[in-house]
Amino acid sequence: MVGAPSVKVKNALDYIEEACRIVADTIMLVSKSMKPGMNTLEIDQIADDYICSRGATPSIKNYQVPWSNNANGKPRYLVYQYATCISVNDAVVHGLPSKDAILKEGDIVSFDCLAYKNGYHGDSAYTFAVGEVDDEKKKLLRVTQEALMLGLEQATGRNKVYSISGAIQKHVEKNGFSCVRELVGHGVGETIHEEPSIPNFIPPLMHRDSYPNTRLYAGQTLAIEPMVNAGKLKVFTDKDGWTVRTSDGKPSAHFEHTVIVQEKEPPIILTLLD
Repeated sequence: MVGAPSVKVKNALDYIEEACRIVADTIMLVSKSMKPGMNTLEIDQIADDYICSRGATPSIKNYQVPWSNNANGKPRYLVYQYATCISVNDAVVHGLPSKDAILKEGDIVSFDCLAYKNGYHGDSAYTFAVGEVDDEKKKLLRVTQEALMLGLEQATGRNKVYSISGAIQKHVEKNGFSCVRELVGHGVGETIHEEPSIPNFIPPLMHRDSYPNTRLYAGQTLAIEPMVNAGKLKVFTDKDGWTVRTSDGKPSAHFEHTVIVQEKEPPIILTLLD
């Protein structure tokens, strides 16, 4: 459920900044574990323990989404049981940590982390290379990170959502890659997902009601997150109900920052890594 848009007052921004600092520190911590032989459940546990040690809770642990109806017509929910999402190679996002998912040389790993403290959430993602990766994956990581920064530059109070979307899409596609359509960035704060939705592409004219080109305002907190496929843009959800994968089996990268929009200047990035 996407919450209402909101411009945050100073106290709220301070709380969001604290949650984001915990997220960034968690990403820095787990970066040391992104090496061959580690399994993704071990990495998730490291993150879970660290987030809790900072007086926060993992935002997505026990997160529920409607799944189906039971025999009585009442909704059943799919419950996310882990502290983070860890997506390897062709997994775009929402990968389930597992003791059977053992990292190996040449993998790329998207680590998506959210923390909740004092009533507010922080959100960030980073895609790591495990050891030496091939040239296609190196380019994919570089281009996705560049696209994120180009999108961030457009997140000012003078612009609208599609200024971000267009900057990301243009850079991704001119480098021969594709932007996922089914998953988008969003506002973040008291809930994980707030307005506005921030697609990583400019929607076709007949589909703009789903992702309106709303104006940005100083004081908004946004989670901007290009999800970029090396091959085709089409994706599917795995049988586990969570993991989103590329349809052609090619790798995907995901980078994300939470930012505070300013009126004229570029946004303040709250999840920069030290």
